[in-house]
Amino acid sequence: MRRLLLNLVLFALIAGGLGYGTAWTMMEHDSRVSTRRFGPWLEWTSLGRTDADPYARAHIARRGMLPLASSYETRYLANTDSTGGALTSSCEYAIMIDLAQNSFWSIAAYSSKGALVPNAAERYAFNSWTAMRETDGKALVTLARDARPGNWLPIGGGSQINIVLTVANAVDGGTTPAQPKPLPEIARQGCR
Repeated sequence: MRRLLLNLVLFALIAGGLGYGTAWTMMEHDSRVSTRRFGPWLEWTSLGRTDADPYARAHIARRGMLPLASSYETRYLANTDSTGGALTSSCEYAIMIDLAQNSFWSIAAYSSKGALVPNAAERYAFNSWTAMRETDGKALVTLARDARPGNWLPIGGGSQINIVLTVANAVDGGTTPAQPKPLPEIARQGCR
């Protein structure tokens, strides 16, 4: 009897650990069930939809997000640069944004815990209205610890960061979101 009880407890611990581990992995990392990848950018496909899968709902709840309906916006998250290196505040990054001229977009840097990166400049994001444009209409956004000319987003010091790019969906005919231009590359410029 004692051996049976020990086996049941051991089984419950293993099953519970595996269940918790797989659920945490599904809501914190990308999987083919609920996400799509575009280079370094990750899109949770059912955010802002009434038929969102349980992992997407848990992801939203855990982060305290309140996404708009997916017919209005698409949110992309990057935690690596275009070569696959982790985004850290000890490096400098350049992102050339070339989205449709008439679509609204915004870009912001977050800590690995999901909070905006605190900084003395109190500069947290750029969008299609506030970003300075190049002569060809593109916007170059630089993420670095120290001040840079142009569209500079301060990213603090010594920690991992995430970049969130939100694109308002251009809708054709009122029902189908149009596909945006290819998402921008995140080019590492150098590290300290």
